[in-house]
Amino acid sequence: MEFFEALNGRRATRAFSPQPVSRPVIERQIDAAIQAPSAINEQPCDFAIIQEYERLDRIAGAAKELMSNVAERAPPRSIHAHMHDPNFNILYHAPALIVVSARTGEWAVEDGTLAAENLMLAAHAFGLGSCWSGLAQRWLETEDGRRAIELPAGFMPIAPIIIGYPSEKAAAVPRTPARTRWIGSKIEI
Repeated sequence: MEFFEALNGRRATRAFSPQPVSRPVIERQIDAAIQAPSAINEQPCDFAIIQEYERLDRIAGAAKELMSNVAERAPPRSIHAHMHDPNFNILYHAPALIVVSARTGEWAVEDGTLAAENLMLAAHAFGLGSCWSGLAQRWLETEDGRRAIELPAGFMPIAPIIIGYPSEKAAAVPRTPARTRWIGSKIEI
């Protein structure tokens, strides 16, 4: 897949087929993720890959419970009703969750986020759908969440990315034009 095709075609996927993603395909996505730049070339990322459906369901249920019960971490109003729907699964029944974590430090969030973006672009290039599961994020930061993904001491979860084969094509989302401000003189070439 050509770079701009991947960049312009990647969309958040929230409808997955139950087909599992093979280990070699996931490993290629991880290889893409570690190509991301990192501050001072620390390369601090750690990747927890979960494909066991029971564990995925436990993570989804615990994260949903936290989001439903903790007011200061309440989800946006647009999805608040989903938190009380017994059929709503925070991980959208994706067959895999890859949690990108980074060694705790000044640039952990930036380093993990760059790796996550590469991972999602690679997923799209492989015909997979992906979505950063922000609703699972806060629970993964808890001690129970850290244990569930066997997070090593000194690391913090940055980006829970669900992946799988889409069961339907995600609709294109219109983009607003970039807000740009040229500071100083423009150089015309």
